[in-house]
Amino acid sequence: MNFLSEKYIIVKINKILVSQPKPSSEKSPYYDIEHKYDVEIVFRPFIKVEGLSAKEFRQQKVAIEEHTAIIFTAKIAIDHFFRLCEEMRISIPDTMKYFCTSDSIANYLQKYIIYRKRKIFSAKTGKLADLLPYMLKHKSEKFLFAVSDVNNGTDASILHDNHLNYTRAAMYRTVSNDFSKDEAFDYDMLVFFSPQGIESLLKNFPDFKQGDIKIATFGLTTAQAVKDAGLRLDIGAPSPEATSMTGALDLYLSKTNPVVESEAETEAV
Repeated sequence: MNFLSEKYIIVKINKILVSQPKPSSEKSPYYDIEHKYDVEIVFRPFIKVEGLSAKEFRQQKVAIEEHTAIIFTAKIAIDHFFRLCEEMRISIPDTMKYFCTSDSIANYLQKYIIYRKRKIFSAKTGKLADLLPYMLKHKSEKFLFAVSDVNNGTDASILHDNHLNYTRAAMYRTVSNDFSKDEAFDYDMLVFFSPQGIESLLKNFPDFKQGDIKIATFGLTTAQAVKDAGLRLDIGAPSPEATSMTGALDLYLSKTNPVVESEAETEAV
């Protein structure tokens, strides 16, 4: 993936929209970038997650209580699984096994269960493929795969190919986080992390003209969604030069914005 577009023009960036929730930590590298390059970063998700109602979930004809193991690939899936169980008054047995695609997701289970008393397995990479060896060791289990409504089954193909007994169950949906009519849209750069974000942009602004607005993306599918929408991709991460979105922004802004010296550096001079 090219880091900068071929039509790269050096124009100072003043205001950036990052389509994610505001970081909970003040130590986020986004804040370092704000200060370093004298830019304003606004955190404003283009999409939001809504849980399926108990009625909507029942329409899938999935019986949670008939399963002996659950596969989680996101923390949001954990939230909505336990919410639905509570709404439908389903009691989860202590014998339930939990398979998570990362340690972070596995640790998040502590919000709902006594961690040390449960059988929990996790991969290190966040990839379902790397969780497969653990599942194959428990091949006799009946797995419940908690996903969103836009999951097209691609992830589940690895479960099917390895003859695991599983049920795919949608528990939440991703929808457009609409802009209000009086909400300003005066950004020099837009940063996206999913194809749904691009869809939401075009839904909110059907007559959107990119012009000088720079578009940055993280991930190949999001980059492709920009191109499919007929828009120009200016920054793509990860790349050999920058493995993170903040790293890509840092590298790009180093070419467009003068670095702001700290007070300590000024005094030293």
